[in-house]
Amino acid sequence: MRQRRKNQNMNKLVSHLLKLPIDIGQAEKKHISAGKRIAFSFIPSGKGKTALDIGCRDGFWSDMLKKKGYIVRSLDIEPHYKDALVHDVEKGLPFEKNSVDLVWCTEVLEHLHNPSLLIREIDRIGKSGGVAILTTPNSAWWLYPVVGIWGWTPKKLQNIDHKQFFDYEGLARIAKGYDVSGYFPYAFFFFKIKSLIWLLSPTFILTKKFK
Repeated sequence: MRQRRKNQNMNKLVSHLLKLPIDIGQAEKKHISAGKRIAFSFIPSGKGKTALDIGCRDGFWSDMLKKKGYIVRSLDIEPHYKDALVHDVEKGLPFEKNSVDLVWCTEVLEHLHNPSLLIREIDRIGKSGGVAILTTPNSAWWLYPVVGIWGWTPKKLQNIDHKQFFDYEGLARIAKGYDVSGYFPYAFFFFKIKSLIWLLSPTFILTKKFK
């Protein structure tokens, strides 16, 4: 009974946090989160170029890429987008080597059993001079140790389907060659940061130029 009451209180707190006018990368802001907006700002003009949207879901970002001029391929294991290819990225990517100018992959790595495989596949299909842009939650963000005092771990607070809970060092091990940035603060103004990302930013933003 005590544990049930504790879980109910935790769920209520999380629900209230998600309703606050702050941006900490929560699912309710999946189309306008600061992390994704900053990530999207790294995208160059795409006239005549090819882009791959990995984990496209409802196709919002695929459509945004099309507005930037890209010829877009979209894929997801369970897409809700009419133009998407149904595919499990745990089995690799169904594209030829050096065939894509831009890879857009947001909030996908944490759902995978083997995120290293996807990163290797992204590197394989990227054209020289092209760009990869990824985002994933920072599970070492300062708030998690605070609420961890009450047993509220990232596993309990994040999406139930998350299989990876990255800190900066863990992410750097599998994303070699990627530049990592984040943002701070979480309301009104969002500034891209390069320092103290591991502590201050709830989201990791990864970028890489293909060689």
